[in-house]
Amino acid sequence: MRLPVISFLASHGGSSAKFLLNAMRDGALAAQPGIVVTNNRDSPIFHWCLEHGVPVRHISSKTHRGADLADEAMASVLQQADTDLLVCSGYMKVIGPQLLRQFAGRILNIHPALLPRHGGKGMYGDHVHAAVLAAGDRESGATVHLVEAGVDEGPVLRQARIPVLPDDTVDSLRQRVQAVEPALYLEAVQTLLQRWPAADKP
Repeated sequence: MRLPVISFLASHGGSSAKFLLNAMRDGALAAQPGIVVTNNRDSPIFHWCLEHGVPVRHISSKTHRGADLADEAMASVLQQADTDLLVCSGYMKVIGPQLLRQFAGRILNIHPALLPRHGGKGMYGDHVHAAVLAAGDRESGATVHLVEAGVDEGPVLRQARIPVLPDDTVDSLRQRVQAVEPALYLEAVQTLLQRWPAADKP
């Protein structure tokens, strides 16, 4: 049986990518690593991959003279890596149309709130937690969803919920949301791979 191949898109620290790559290495995730693609050559994830022998490529609109050519290059690199599932790990760019077509139904993202609340353009990082607090929400959490055209609009696969405490700040809320994200992402990936055709290929 050929294990499905998981590749990643990341822009900064790539904490989710690191967690899932380690899970594959430790046998907690029945998959094999493909490649990490980052739009930021100075990102910690780029250098972490180099240090740990993980295939990594820097591809951006600057390296390939525009978003369309970068999208085409990313699709080619991911296909060459035999990618079955594409996981976003703090990827801060809109995914291009060629990637969306090539990996339709096979791109995952995690968002630090309970979508559809506090999603969409400009809703990332601490902006999300600030919006949760400003809205007076009683709970927050994280959402794993399939990526489609549009920002944070794909089908929700799994959510983890946490209460918003009366004395929460952006910092404290961020830390508590981040604490539930790794296990949530792992569960969502495992659930998706259980019904993935690639897992049945010889």
